[in-house]
Amino acid sequence: MEKVFTAAEEKMGKTVSVLNAEYAAIRAGRANASVLDKIKVDYYGTPTPINQMAAVSVAEARILTIQPWDTSTLHPIEKAIMASDIGINPQNDGRIIRLVFPQLTEERRKDLCKDVKKMAEDSRVAIRSIRRDCIDKVKKMEKSSEITEDDLKYAEKKLQDITDKYIKEIDKASDEKEKDIMEI
Repeated sequence: MEKVFTAAEEKMGKTVSVLNAEYAAIRAGRANASVLDKIKVDYYGTPTPINQMAAVSVAEARILTIQPWDTSTLHPIEKAIMASDIGINPQNDGRIIRLVFPQLTEERRKDLCKDVKKMAEDSRVAIRSIRRDCIDKVKKMEKSSEITEDDLKYAEKKLQDITDKYIKEIDKASDEKEKDIMEI
């Protein structure tokens, strides 16, 4: 029965990690290197993440600089950024690429908050689905007389406690991201 709890914790933890990664990729008007994480550059025929080809740093609050280790990759990096969906035009000075993040409008902030809430709700649904699957496993164990009815009740309560813990983490992450978006 402990295997069920461990599996539930592991899967729910992964769900929260995925949500946090999605939140990190949301452009909130402040320069953040993680917006480049999903962008791959064709580097000698291999799709390569920008952070493996260049030094990425935050120069100012709204300016991200990308300094390639090999200057011949400047144009492929620039093309990859322009082809991506981050919506920022790179500025290339021959050595460094600068990404200037524009201020967000109030309407755009509200749209981003809606997206944040939707991602949080999708994660909550995933967590509840994991709980339901685990409870089904425990019920099957009880039906096949591997565990007692008391063990079943204990397992259901413990799985609910685990679920509540991860839902609180999701709520906290969601609230922090919304606050981050709205206060810029």
